[in-house]
Amino acid sequence: MASVSVFRGFVHGRCAPIFTHQSQLPVTSIIIGSKKFAYRSNGLRLYARYSESQSARTPDYFTSRLQDSVENLPKLVEDIVQTSINTGPRGAIRLAQGIQAVIGVGGEWLTELSQSRNTPSEIPSQLQLGLLSPLYLRKLFERLGATYIKLGQFIASAPTLFPQEYVQEFQYCFDRAPAVPFDEIKSILREELAVPIDSIYEYVDPTPLASASIAQVHAARLKGSQADVVIKVLKPGIEDVLVADLNFIYVVARIVEFLNPDLGRASLVAIVNDIRASMLEEVDFKKEAANIEAFRGYLETMGLTRQATAPKVYPEFSTKRVLTMERLYGVPLTDLDSISSIVPNPETSLITALNVWFGSLLACETFHADVHAGNLWVLRDGRIGYLDFGIVGRISPKTWNAMEVFLGSIATEEYEAMASALIEMGATNTDVDSRAFAKDLEKIFTSIQDLDTEVVVATATRTDTNATAVSANLVVDERQMNALFLDVVRVSESYGLRFPREFALLMKQLLYFDRYTRLLAPNMNMLQDQRITIASNRRTSSRNIY
Repeated sequence: MASVSVFRGFVHGRCAPIFTHQSQLPVTSIIIGSKKFAYRSNGLRLYARYSESQSARTPDYFTSRLQDSVENLPKLVEDIVQTSINTGPRGAIRLAQGIQAVIGVGGEWLTELSQSRNTPSEIPSQLQLGLLSPLYLRKLFERLGATYIKLGQFIASAPTLFPQEYVQEFQYCFDRAPAVPFDEIKSILREELAVPIDSIYEYVDPTPLASASIAQVHAARLKGSQADVVIKVLKPGIEDVLVADLNFIYVVARIVEFLNPDLGRASLVAIVNDIRASMLEEVDFKKEAANIEAFRGYLETMGLTRQATAPKVYPEFSTKRVLTMERLYGVPLTDLDSISSIVPNPETSLITALNVWFGSLLACETFHADVHAGNLWVLRDGRIGYLDFGIVGRISPKTWNAMEVFLGSIATEEYEAMASALIEMGATNTDVDSRAFAKDLEKIFTSIQDLDTEVVVATATRTDTNATAVSANLVVDERQMNALFLDVVRVSESYGLRFPREFALLMKQLLYFDRYTRLLAPNMNMLQDQRITIASNRRTSSRNIY
């Protein structure tokens, strides 16, 4: 008889449920040998360790492990108790809702599994993995509501932390969320602003301009000044749900890491804390207001207010749950026809947008980390408008220095320098063959030029003049962009590298800008054009003052 430890999870310690189980099994039920073996199945690895030759060391190993567990137990209990107190009764409510969600998605899985068993073909891998598969886990997150949808968006935006199949599947979490009835929005406004709504706003449009998983945006006009504004309102009950869910996820991570200390080296709890901190920041509109004001301060200090802007915040009409901002009018950076009607040269607008954003990396504490077309506009007066500062990134000096070299090497196609920069940026405990790494990177970046950019062209003929108007619009494929970045991450991980989340955020914004370049300035090389300022020898001394 032999003792077997079975670990089931994803490589590199990425977030995946991990189960540890010990049992007495006949030796004939496993492969006998002095080394561990690995078996890959549907993206999972199953590890079995068996070695009679190490039996003499087993008591010392388990004695040490037990001693560590005893020492860490009081802190674990303290964390669980304190987290439970912070969560309160809402935890029980969310638990019941969670059970309902699991039953619902589990029922779907069982139905599809039953149907597949009636066919002669092999059972699909999605069904084999059950609720842990990317498809059913995404469905479960959607049923669980806002917190888990935001968690899904985090997974979709963090290919450095999660497996490719999950990153791609959770792209669907970016879809539009259902709107909250306007009566509930008015109730929140009255509660937060503590005065009648009509004493502040001349009117509020009951039809939302946008509805996301956490917040809803309505157009309005201020009383007195008659200024057009937008009101961003946190959806009702989101805070309670968010706190309960994030506390539950934290407790689970603490327990799993306690039961399997090896996961401490993979920073499971640190990853959960990162998720929790970023999500709690996004629902605190006071922090978003501070991000906007910091960016506006950067524009003013650098003399860029005639080139770009961000919405003015009305702090007297804003709280943690309500954000009243200036309404900007313009068109997305992908609407070529409309941009051409506003400015004489769309390429110039793109260069301005790039320089302003790159400059903020150097001068601001945070940078705009979601510059998709809905958040980056050409305004009616020709300026670039940066919208929605709910998602921001913070870049460390080490990452920025490596990023400068990385971007410069892309422009000059010096792949050995690129490999060296990524090795400097990534965390690894092994020696990396930089030359082999450089060759693999060259294959990836050569393929970038072969990617198709889908441009949708629409025509319309006026009946009075028979003139034909042509409108071109760039279709930015989120999944294609992530697939490209995943190639870089996957090759890097094969060399033992793991990157900070800030690298993923930076790369994603660069891919957005690459798509805008293909539409607005197809003959321009974003990383080589002398009109675009990317690199700096060091961060400016004025950073962090805004």
